[in-house]
Amino acid sequence: MSSTAAYRFIIADDHPLFRGALRQTLESMFEGVAISEAGSLDAVTEILEQGDDVDLVLLDLNMPGVRGFSGLMYLRAQYPSVPVVVVSANEEALAIRRCMEFGAAGFVPKSLGTDSIRLALSTVMEGGTWTPPDIDLSAVPADETGKLVQRLSTLTPQQVRVLMMLSEGLLNKQIAYELSVSEATVKAHVSAILQKLGVESRTQAVIAASKIEAGQWQSLGV
Repeated sequence: MSSTAAYRFIIADDHPLFRGALRQTLESMFEGVAISEAGSLDAVTEILEQGDDVDLVLLDLNMPGVRGFSGLMYLRAQYPSVPVVVVSANEEALAIRRCMEFGAAGFVPKSLGTDSIRLALSTVMEGGTWTPPDIDLSAVPADETGKLVQRLSTLTPQQVRVLMMLSEGLLNKQIAYELSVSEATVKAHVSAILQKLGVESRTQAVIAASKIEAGQWQSLGV
């Protein structure tokens, strides 16, 4: 697929060589394409906050500032109009299904060849969704965490950030400092998180979140 329209993409991956490979693929597909590269979630948000329209974010699940699916959760909550395609080395059907449940427009395994990546991105840019055709997501049984996934999807961007920090063991005072807000604001966020997740304590909230991460709710890319 090629186009004379000017598109803008963000490639979010902490491996420069892989970013370079994706850049070459995008430049071969679209004329006049503008590509920004980011090695962390903070860098992605800085680019998005510049106000320029971004047509697509290509997001790795494993990089600084991202904890499991939290980067995807945050971007979909904070920038709902910006499509996100997950590009990951994790090719498990459950991980792919989770990404799609959290609002990804597609899931591209890093092991795919260039032609398959081009097809995936073309499909998404034409308004569709794309997942690996050889992985049957319908065969993944609905599990007990399905409702929890829906609850997590209702968290605001700031609540997602607070939950990430809770999972790191940060105290309210530390979270307030990191987010430049008052402790009262943090307490309000924590209360809202507990209510939305249907749990009674911050510890239970972290445990609940860890259930949907399939072992991925941990410090990644450090």
